[in-house]
Amino acid sequence: MNLRPLLALLTLALAACAPLQPPQKPPEKRYTAAELLALQPADFAWPATSQEGERALRGQALADIRAVLSLPPGPERDAALPQLFGRVAHHNAEVSAARTLLLEALPTLGQRDAEYQRALLTAAHTLYPAESAPLLWPLLPQLTASKPFAIAAYTLLQADPGAVPRLLDLVQRQFPGWADDARLTALMLRLRPSAAAQPPLPDLLAAPLRPGFAVVYSLQRPGRLQMGLALVRGADGRFVRDASGQLFTSPQLALARTSLPGTITNGNTPQGLFTIVGAGTATNPSIGPTPYLHSKLPVEATVAEFEHADAAPAAAWSEAVYGSFLPESWRRWLPIHEAWLAGRAGRDDIIIHGTTVNPAYYAGTSYFPGTPQQGCMVSSESWDPATGRLLASRQLTLAQAYAAASAREDLAGYLIVVELPGEGPVTPAEASALVLAAAR
Repeated sequence: MNLRPLLALLTLALAACAPLQPPQKPPEKRYTAAELLALQPADFAWPATSQEGERALRGQALADIRAVLSLPPGPERDAALPQLFGRVAHHNAEVSAARTLLLEALPTLGQRDAEYQRALLTAAHTLYPAESAPLLWPLLPQLTASKPFAIAAYTLLQADPGAVPRLLDLVQRQFPGWADDARLTALMLRLRPSAAAQPPLPDLLAAPLRPGFAVVYSLQRPGRLQMGLALVRGADGRFVRDASGQLFTSPQLALARTSLPGTITNGNTPQGLFTIVGAGTATNPSIGPTPYLHSKLPVEATVAEFEHADAAPAAAWSEAVYGSFLPESWRRWLPIHEAWLAGRAGRDDIIIHGTTVNPAYYAGTSYFPGTPQQGCMVSSESWDPATGRLLASRQLTLAQAYAAASAREDLAGYLIVVELPGEGPVTPAEASALVLAAAR
């Protein structure tokens, strides 16, 4: 088993759940509906999911982490910190040992560029919010870019929900034009939440969006710390059911390792409307070879891609164009516009995919057996520890349910991510009740 290419891939810093295309890899495979429907789990293998492959990859990652931890203070160690904390979070390893390096670096971030700030502040939010909070208050006035500022603010809110008044005042003084910045708009919505009640979910499930296209609905809990469910509505407007007549549902996690909001790089999947423009096989080592559904945000996708039009519509992107896809009762409910804000903020490559990450890393969590990654919607898969061959895949089942319901070889359609109030994992019974109400 040759693990060298996979070891090389592991060293890449992943900016999103994007399908990586290293130079040594051929272009990814794209699928028609017919090709997707013909696939079986046995068609796929991924050496890194075998016991031998996983041991080798984890061993290399731990060696890389410890090599950085052993570096003396100086430019070489500073340059290695962004990748270090990414690996620490991914492998949940050497968290305590790396803490001191982060806490020492935080007061110096005012002299760093925005991307370096983003990486270390993300580590603070993900791994050390309580310990980092005292160091972030004096740092905030030095953060002139909205993304690092917002990450620091979310970290302070995580450590102390009572920080709201102070942060409200600081945002308005430090960024008087905050309303023109999507990240700061989202932050202000968090600081000043709307009192409006969520519109009826059956309205959203029954919404035509654009007639004749299939839709994936991803029902998630607020906070994303529980498993959600994916449903599929066919091009004919009816929800997919199994042979026994039961509603098709597939567990899905829309939680990022960072737990940051959807307008922030590598944050949770934003709530709202996406377009689906096909299916492909990624080369990202954490996603693996199972076909993903290629979803795109507004702005990332053109209006034409959202309309699935042969010719580009005359209208440019605007919040009104985004709202035109939603039912009237949902158009003015701001949380469902998070996807619009995320697209404006530059997020992209948030796709519907499987996973090669061992769920055992997350045993004991509220979302087990889910495996959070970098902001995409992730379905569980089972891989043979002896051979690395795919045994079962909820991702493949979901993608094929969508392909069968789409009636389009190009797999064009839509995705809606919406939060369902409540506690615990989203259940098939909840989904069935909502679908029944939507049909009335």
